[in-house]
Amino acid sequence: MVLTHLTIDAARSAVQERQTTALALAEAHYARIQKEDGQIGAYLTLCKERALEQADRIDRMAAEGKPLPPLGGVPVGIKDVMSTRGVRTTAGSKSLGKYIPPYDCTAVLRMEAAGAVILGKTNCDEFAMGSSNENSAFHPVRNPRDLNRVPGGSSGGSAAAVAADLAVAALGSDTGGSIRQPASFCGVVGLMPTYGRVSRYGLIAFASSLDHIGPLAKTVKDAAIVLRTIAGRDPMDSTSADLPVPDYTAGLERSARGLKVGVAKEYFGEGLDDEVRHAVESAIDKLKSLGCEVVPVSLPHTRYAIPTYYLIATAEASSNLARYDGVRYSYRAAGVKSLSEMYRRSRDEGFGAEVKRRIMLGTYALSAGYYDAYYLKAQKVRTLLARDFEDAFRQVDAIVTPTSPTAAFRLGEKSNDPLAMYLADIYTVTADLAGIPGISIPCGVTMDNLPIGLQILGKHFDEATILRVAHAYEQVAQIGS
Repeated sequence: MVLTHLTIDAARSAVQERQTTALALAEAHYARIQKEDGQIGAYLTLCKERALEQADRIDRMAAEGKPLPPLGGVPVGIKDVMSTRGVRTTAGSKSLGKYIPPYDCTAVLRMEAAGAVILGKTNCDEFAMGSSNENSAFHPVRNPRDLNRVPGGSSGGSAAAVAADLAVAALGSDTGGSIRQPASFCGVVGLMPTYGRVSRYGLIAFASSLDHIGPLAKTVKDAAIVLRTIAGRDPMDSTSADLPVPDYTAGLERSARGLKVGVAKEYFGEGLDDEVRHAVESAIDKLKSLGCEVVPVSLPHTRYAIPTYYLIATAEASSNLARYDGVRYSYRAAGVKSLSEMYRRSRDEGFGAEVKRRIMLGTYALSAGYYDAYYLKAQKVRTLLARDFEDAFRQVDAIVTPTSPTAAFRLGEKSNDPLAMYLADIYTVTADLAGIPGISIPCGVTMDNLPIGLQILGKHFDEATILRVAHAYEQVAQIGS
């Protein structure tokens, strides 16, 4: 038994049955991090003392014969945009380089309550703004499948950690594709729940109406276990939905036969790499063989998604990041002689180029004389995008698309071309704008052995159906076996 190769179920069972210990699992992962992460860069901060204390608690439960919680002894990583009490939380930014939160993010609390052993905080694009994980203020993350390529972003550290067996599972955040796109690039499973399904309390905000927390995992079942753990109403987050949380694992084994799966032509047009197209079309054929009915659907406003997203997201980012002024806990420039100079220099020195770019775009979109022309219009188009999905879901149970138009690109390939970088999210931003759930699962590889992702989108709060379709495909494709 290779301890770093286990799934959530296998790890928990091994600890429960005393085939190993939670302590041994944690130590095995730390040893692998020590060996491999120097070249990958998936972690920013490790919290070994906290991890070993939790592992000891789980081992005592197992020794006493008590049933372990769903994540009992499972080593996980947490994206560094989620507050962790007593553990440095940077959001990948120099401005928060020394920030140590006094409280835990709700999702983190729920993970630990379910027995998870938190190994550390994973690297990310600064304030989750990026599609390649090259925008981290500390160091980029490299794709474990090819160290010369990006892992995707902004949850690249979480995806790389799972792909490289540096964690059994990890939490990421998704604002425009930041869970699903890195999952696709690294060949793992990435699930973005419906907006409101998981509390955002303790998540460092990028764009508050778009931010989601969700799992990255080795299998669909693992993603379902983590989602059930972190989902549910939280009084600390007024946007979290007061709805029952299903047992997402219970329906995984149900046949996908009879489900209607939509295919939108707008996701198979210009710019889609031929190898990605072939892999996704082959996956659709596999779904047909499983008894799914494939139905053509149209999402006509998709072509407006990228400009709509980059107006709304940047406007909200401009507002959210106004608090980082050097007064309270963010970076403060030294040797300043006036309040205005402190504000200006602290923000100039504390923020990276991409964050500054988005703040300026958002501030412009919200400024007097331009608000109606840009931000207000973008909100109206967002409504049209949501209606496209509502219309499509009257005909189908789920919609399948490519996750990304290409496989992982090379480090530095798009860093000087922001528009090309933004277009990497062309198939993912629509779900964030509409607030619907989506999952990316591996569906093949390119000739260069780079992973390709299949995206499955579902109705609001119907994560169970997309997990069911994803699991059925995973079994027939033998992904992750």
